[in-house]
Amino acid sequence: MLDAFDALPDSVRLRARSYDLLHLTPGAPVVDVGCGTGLAVAELAGRGARAIGVDLSEQMIAEGRRRESGADLRVGDARELPFRDGELAGYRAEKLYHEFGDPAGALGEARRVLAPGGRIVLIGQDWDTFVIDSDTPALTRTIVHARADLIPAPRAARAYRALLLDAGFDDVTVEAHTGVLTGPPVLPMLVGTAGAARDAGAITEDDAGTWIAEQTGRARTGRLFVAVPLFVAAARR
Repeated sequence: MLDAFDALPDSVRLRARSYDLLHLTPGAPVVDVGCGTGLAVAELAGRGARAIGVDLSEQMIAEGRRRESGADLRVGDARELPFRDGELAGYRAEKLYHEFGDPAGALGEARRVLAPGGRIVLIGQDWDTFVIDSDTPALTRTIVHARADLIPAPRAARAYRALLLDAGFDDVTVEAHTGVLTGPPVLPMLVGTAGAARDAGAITEDDAGTWIAEQTGRARTGRLFVAVPLFVAAARR
């Protein structure tokens, strides 16, 4: 499912925008933190950068190395990166900072590994403001907020500007983008969202079943609609 989302035109455009904001020159060393299987690493390398991917998941790194044997992919933690002080010209992280209970710690590490003048770009979704078309809007709000409350930092993306400024970065900019999802591939995410809200005790089993049935019907008839607010922040070390 992740590959399907990555291939969506909106996803492709957003990644390209993030690469532009890095302002990289040929051969410049850049890290993609939380790289997964290394898609952004390959695309950055295709633009001439010396791209390195770091991810905490050994499974993701192994799959990335299988897909692209020449890629520089490393197992590592965003809060303890395997680079010297000031070694990098660019730092990129997509849909990662909501995983940290203390996003400021990861930003401090980002600033450490960037050279003066180096660029950082962060992309993230705001988990608290997913827009889902439904016949039961009150129930949908409960589900969305209950799911967000299970995320370590569900509103980290809306805080990017403040976090970057607090970490000592300059020339901070923030862009708002909206991802629109209408196809059946998004249905498993919606089912999981309702299941998480049910398991957290925010809704009943019957509520979850009714809501999932409606969304399943919408997917079957082409009426499913989800909009995800995404923020792209960029700054200079």
